[in-house]
Amino acid sequence: MKYALVTGGSRGIGKAVAIQLAKDGFNILLNFHSNSEAAEATAKIIEETGVQCSLLPFDVSDFDGVSKVIENWKSENREAKIEVLVNNAGITKDGLFIWTSQEAWNSVIKTNLDGFYNVTQAVLKDMLRSRYGRIINMVSLSGLKGNPGQVNYSAAKGAVIAATKALAQEIAKRKVTVNAVAPGFIKSDMTENLNEEELQKLVPMNRFGNPEEVANLVSFLASEKSSYITGEVININGGLYS
Repeated sequence: MKYALVTGGSRGIGKAVAIQLAKDGFNILLNFHSNSEAAEATAKIIEETGVQCSLLPFDVSDFDGVSKVIENWKSENREAKIEVLVNNAGITKDGLFIWTSQEAWNSVIKTNLDGFYNVTQAVLKDMLRSRYGRIINMVSLSGLKGNPGQVNYSAAKGAVIAATKALAQEIAKRKVTVNAVAPGFIKSDMTENLNEEELQKLVPMNRFGNPEEVANLVSFLASEKSSYITGEVININGGLYS
């Protein structure tokens, strides 16, 4: 009973990742925060692949809430093992730094950075005990090169990148790998308000990526094929930045 937990898995990149991991043979724990309708629709697609899908509603920024939901699920599914964790949940609240409110700063840090801590803490001990696991953190081009208008988001994703590299070294001997995926412009909820026609001119491939292309990379990192890769940040941005 091997499971993959995908946070923010009801829409966009998270949805594509969850569906791909289901096709790879993982039962899915699909986390969502508030959009239960989208989560249920995604769960239906996942179950059509022949695996189980359990919905785990929690806010990744709430440590106690995360712990309670995951512990409850584990107590009800004692034979199950969470082998893969995809920390995908994230939010943006863009604007020039000088106009960034404390709320906009804190909420982005709590969801994107504290969310990584909260969810990873809830599953890591079991991975270490079983001496196997895959942790894949969804970061961003913004966390690598910085992006004007996204100081808060860049700070959070940059911190997750550093944490990925450090944690990977701590736990490598236990055969638990930790890697990050850094998408550029991907067609999703986060980019739907961007001027795709203009921005794709910046991309050498002259297009935005698709969520399924990101999901294929996550699929590789979640598999045995990636067993000697850890502490890496892999760009998927059409050649925009490396």
